[in-house]
Amino acid sequence: MANEFTLSRRGLLLGAAAFGLSRPASAAEVLPKMIVTRDPNCGCCGNWVSHVKAAGFPVEVIEVADVAPLKLKLGVPDALASCHTVEVGGYVVEGHVPAEAIKRLLAERPKATGLAVAGMPVGSPGMEVAGQAPDAYDVVVFSAGRQNVFARYRGLQQI
Repeated sequence: MANEFTLSRRGLLLGAAAFGLSRPASAAEVLPKMIVTRDPNCGCCGNWVSHVKAAGFPVEVIEVADVAPLKLKLGVPDALASCHTVEVGGYVVEGHVPAEAIKRLLAERPKATGLAVAGMPVGSPGMEVAGQAPDAYDVVVFSAGRQNVFARYRGLQQI
């Protein structure tokens, strides 16, 4: 007598997991290295670097007295300038951008120069102030002559 065997999607996934064919959920993401250029006297930049390292990004820090020439070279608009400039995965990241927004940028790969958080909003990564409520702020995706809101945050929470 022949056995009828119907394989469901769930059965296939469970079988694949049993044989080690699927990646465990806890496996570390492979994220590209960030090159962070910053002023050595800026404490919030160091706090932001700790934030992205905790999110799994490998980081190389370059300290220079004047980051402005790099911003100009990489096409960061003056209105979006902040205290540190990052090169990662073919993009530019300017200022206190949350790591989750950077991961989204790298996953979606839009045609853009990069992301920026203008200024230094209270509560953005690296700008946490004890006893102060975080500001709402925009993460802007930019390229030559174009800027759009990529995401809106309050502290580390997307809103």
